[in-house]
Amino acid sequence: MNRLLLAVLLLASCSAAPPDEAPERQVLVFSGTPTASSITTQQMFLPIINMLRRETGVEIRVQESTTYDALIDGMRDGSIDIGAFGPQSYVVARERGARITPVSAQVKEQGATPSYRGYGIVRAGSPVGSLADLRGHRVCYADRVSTSGFLFPSAALREAGLDPVRDTVPVFTSGHEAAVLAVVNEQCEAGFAFDEMVDRHLVERGQIQPGRLKKIWTSELIPGAPLAVADDLPEPLRQRIVAALQTKATADHLRANGFCQGECPVGDATAWGYAKVDDSVYEPVRAACRKVGWDSCTPGA
Repeated sequence: MNRLLLAVLLLASCSAAPPDEAPERQVLVFSGTPTASSITTQQMFLPIINMLRRETGVEIRVQESTTYDALIDGMRDGSIDIGAFGPQSYVVARERGARITPVSAQVKEQGATPSYRGYGIVRAGSPVGSLADLRGHRVCYADRVSTSGFLFPSAALREAGLDPVRDTVPVFTSGHEAAVLAVVNEQCEAGFAFDEMVDRHLVERGQIQPGRLKKIWTSELIPGAPLAVADDLPEPLRQRIVAALQTKATADHLRANGFCQGECPVGDATAWGYAKVDDSVYEPVRAACRKVGWDSCTPGA
């Protein structure tokens, strides 16, 4: 009897998983920031999502986040596993306690540095010619946790002697597309959005005509929008995701392996792909948060 009991116990100890080894996940959730109301996360990232499905062998469900806070809170509470962030929303997520790591960021061309710019725009015939002229006007901001749509403009407005909330009439549109179209449709005198939304996306979709807008401000270079992965995923699975996002999330790879044809959507800027980054890349964003004040940078924290 004792020998039989010992054999059973030994068999159980051999077959049981180590207590710190998490089981493999059957489904992962991917989500992104609401940069454009008419284009979904599914549409913007489908080739990358399908590539991840093949690389991990795991089903990936896309969850549309209608606000920046929805993505941040989803990664903080563990209901989202992979997030396509803006730079500020990533920093805010970390500040709010999300256990996530940025692994890659958008680049416009192969070998380029992950970066972009924000624009301040008005209608072509507007008398507004600089940020200082915006006092008392309705100004459309993309979101309170948008890097190019509020954070960097806020820092620039302060340098011009204006408080972005008290000295303008602020309108938060929950997206860059909405901010630009509100200016075009005369709902706001000025607005802020990321460069590609103004220069390319809305023009190519026929939603605005070339020459309808005038730029009154261009930001310094902003670190590229990151893809971040939850730290608490099973490590073998997490390593497969990180490797794929750092080496295979490019238009060239996705086309060559049948995930897309022609112009290959790899994020909201129709970039060439994603390049490896780490948390230190986002120090300029933290510096901008310090400039405007962390309370303004992390609303709801």
